[in-house]
Amino acid sequence: MPIRQALGEVRVARLSPSIHKFGDEFIPFLLLPVFFVVFIEGCVPRFPVSIRRQPLGVYHVVKGGENLFRIGKAYDVPYQELARINRIADPHQIRVGQRIFIPGATRQLPVEIITPSEVMVEARRPAEIQAARPEGFIWPVRGNISSKFGPRGETFHDGIDIEVAEGTPIRAIERGVVLYSDQLRGYGNLIIIRHPGGFASVYAHNRINLVREGQEVKRGDVIGEVGSTGRVSAPHLHFEIRKDNVAQDPLYYLPQL
Repeated sequence: MPIRQALGEVRVARLSPSIHKFGDEFIPFLLLPVFFVVFIEGCVPRFPVSIRRQPLGVYHVVKGGENLFRIGKAYDVPYQELARINRIADPHQIRVGQRIFIPGATRQLPVEIITPSEVMVEARRPAEIQAARPEGFIWPVRGNISSKFGPRGETFHDGIDIEVAEGTPIRAIERGVVLYSDQLRGYGNLIIIRHPGGFASVYAHNRINLVREGQEVKRGDVIGEVGSTGRVSAPHLHFEIRKDNVAQDPLYYLPQL
């Protein structure tokens, strides 16, 4: 029945005295709301609406040996910002099992592997340097050192930056096993290799990683290419050496050029 005709019958029904009586003539008036609901619902498009939401962040569960500074370094978020967001009064006081919200993160990261537990800041004497230098380490690339190990503004540079052309092959400094090969916000494409004697080497800002986690490599194997991924202004290799997970000045251990 056309809508206009139906509404006309309703208006007539409302003027009819029988509308006040209980009976069959009252049924059309009672069904009027149902009619409008069905009519309106039929006009609503039934296409599914897809809303894509950007990830707001993840919760990191604190593990033994971690602190807020190391967690922030791994996720490239200042530890002061993490303390503010998570309402932590004392950034030095967090506990194992505590959930720390990391804004902008998409997954939990292995903080113990990615970040050193501490850094060696004491200057070494030549004799100590020679004694500590393992036999067999080679340079990952050859180029000018643009940034040395040590304090850098309000932060600390855990390694050295080596200027070299983008696409230059990166070589493993010694045989070992790949602990980590993935991408991080600040470091870009990152590789960490564990070597004998408690050593580990770190290669960051790579254009591409050519090894996978768990893979065994030999000294001199090409593991990636120099790039400018992560937070950088020009292509270079960020390179670190760690001993027992303590960041050391790589120049103590690499052969003299």
